[in-house]
Amino acid sequence: MSKSTNTDSSLVTFNNVHFNVAVYGQKGLQKEQTILKNISFSVRANEIQTLIGPNGAGKSTLIKIMLGLLKPSSGTVTQKKGIKIGYMPQKITINPYLPLDVQSFLTLYGPVEKEFLSLLKVDKMLKTSVHDLSGGEWQRVLFARALINKPDLLVLDEPTQGVDFTGQQDFFKLMLSLKDKLKCSIFLISHDLHYVLSATDQVLCLNGHICCAGLPHDVQNHQEYKKMFGHAKHPFDIVPYHHDHNHCHDDLCEHNHKDI
Repeated sequence: MSKSTNTDSSLVTFNNVHFNVAVYGQKGLQKEQTILKNISFSVRANEIQTLIGPNGAGKSTLIKIMLGLLKPSSGTVTQKKGIKIGYMPQKITINPYLPLDVQSFLTLYGPVEKEFLSLLKVDKMLKTSVHDLSGGEWQRVLFARALINKPDLLVLDEPTQGVDFTGQQDFFKLMLSLKDKLKCSIFLISHDLHYVLSATDQVLCLNGHICCAGLPHDVQNHQEYKKMFGHAKHPFDIVPYHHDHNHCHDDLCEHNHKDI
């Protein structure tokens, strides 16, 4: 059950959320598979929260529930009244035979402030065909699209996937700059914990349920976190890690390791 109000200062709150899907075989319904189990956390105003987890962890399902595209099987999701959410997907597929430039693409969703277009360097590619954009250019265009309604919360789904190291660094700098200008919160999703920002306020590790969570400094000093991620020489830098789990979680052991 989802609700549109929130009694505290949080923008979005998950309270004991479960999400199940029906699994069918040749003889019909076989069983229900648990994708998310006992998910509880809040996204507060003016914070950056990073969600990590392997394939099949349920990250995409959690996003869809946060955006109101799916309803939880049980538990509640509450949103601050009047909240505006901007969403940046990993990619958008456009018919290759459709003539469409960047300006026309953005106009489909609404106006973007010139300041944001300039900061993202999208102003220089407005007349460029969307089919001719590089991965890094598409990234900036999709980011601009997410800023159209001046959101209170930005949800970024693996925003640097397929972008080279320099492009990733540039993106995170832009992200922090735009966060300061908008005074918004950011919920950042990653398949691998490639980069941990010094500005991250909260880290959530998801694998069907929340394995660990907390402030980056506190989590880095937690034994369970060290087992999963190792040690960072400079915990307040952008540090490369690989995220992996060698353990199973109930029904998820039978999952086929593709994000749902």
